[in-house]
Amino acid sequence: MRIMRLKEVMDTTGLGRSYIYKLASEGAFPKPVQLGGRASGWVGEEVESWILERIEERDRRETL
Repeated sequence: MRIMRLKEVMDTTGLGRSYIYKLASEGAFPKPVQLGGRASGWVGEEVESWILERIEERDRRETL
């Protein structure tokens, strides 16, 4: 298991900080895990699964 910090999540998804937190609060993106104090991170596999879901969604729309 790998924990991704915010910068890596932003680089991987292409999303901005505010939008990542907005999606997470709406349940549309994986929620961060508190690592202690003010530090948080995301489970890498959850972020990667989220990206794969977006790709699958795109592919389903293209086949219709």
